[in-house]
Amino acid sequence: MQVSQLIGSWYDSHKRSLPWRENPEPYRIWLSEIILQQTRVNQGMPYYTRFTERFPTLRELADASLDAVLLAWEGLGYYNRAHNLHRAAQTIRDEHQGIFPSDYSSIRALPGIGDYTAAAIASLAFNLPYAAVDGNVYRVLSRILGIPDPVDTSSGKKTFQNAANSLLDRQLPGRHNQAMIELGALVCLPKNPQCSSCPVQHCCWAFKEGITRELPTKNKKSRIRNRYFHYLAIWQDHNLYIKQRNAKDIWPMLYELPLIETPHPAELETLMLSREWQTLFHGTKVTLLNTSRSYLHKLSHQHIHARFYKIKVEPDYTLEEYRAVPADEFNRYAFPKLILSYFNTMKQ
Repeated sequence: MQVSQLIGSWYDSHKRSLPWRENPEPYRIWLSEIILQQTRVNQGMPYYTRFTERFPTLRELADASLDAVLLAWEGLGYYNRAHNLHRAAQTIRDEHQGIFPSDYSSIRALPGIGDYTAAAIASLAFNLPYAAVDGNVYRVLSRILGIPDPVDTSSGKKTFQNAANSLLDRQLPGRHNQAMIELGALVCLPKNPQCSSCPVQHCCWAFKEGITRELPTKNKKSRIRNRYFHYLAIWQDHNLYIKQRNAKDIWPMLYELPLIETPHPAELETLMLSREWQTLFHGTKVTLLNTSRSYLHKLSHQHIHARFYKIKVEPDYTLEEYRAVPADEFNRYAFPKLILSYFNTMKQ
């Protein structure tokens, strides 16, 4: 029996019951694929449920405001996914008469959809013969076939795509792709692979050589950028000043507190002498109520080191480009997880 048949048979007996598998219509498959980019299934499931309840159809998603979409996405991270999800829904509404395109090229052309996602949707929703290669599949292929090529190089990606294409069950491509991904998610794990439960252990090159933990390989290490955020929680009576972030940086279009960013760690005394502080307060009397602990928020290529300074201002204070919002209305706005963590300490 071929490798693809063995993995497919294993999948039939061991696959998880997931809502987009029970209801495999294109909108729900697409939504699940976008949510599960950079997110584990158990983490993404509540967001999938929230989205399908809030936006049960593609048209309702397309017709919604970006703020409503970001609020439903709040806490999931990688917010460009939400932006592209909304843009793609509007593209389908405006250019495809609201019907999800059923050919690979049109799917691939949608905002936020790359080679893997296009292949996954094409095969799962329309049974088209495209091999989907994600991190799980890289791992499975590298170990079974003994592929040493780094997965983060152009040549390596081409090698893996060719290998995936050669193994693809062209009669049941959707089942095959899900089986490969499921094997990587449940058995062929990154650090502790469950080789005794693997349906293809007997023909796995890495298992025979005893090097399962050494594959797949990577060529480069991501360089981490450290950033130092000083958030000013400016209270005026029971209102807090917030504004929407710029679309060109992290967390585009989410709401945040007034921010002073410094190239290195800085104390409050240094902040108070800065041009940004003078611009925010323009000589107004302020009262520092407290300073938070230091927060470390890790993104894929950035580490955000943050502190929050709770500040009270006088009734005649105004701050242009910001809005003063009562605390009981915070849930109407989408904030980054870092700021939500701070808000949670305010409730304690």
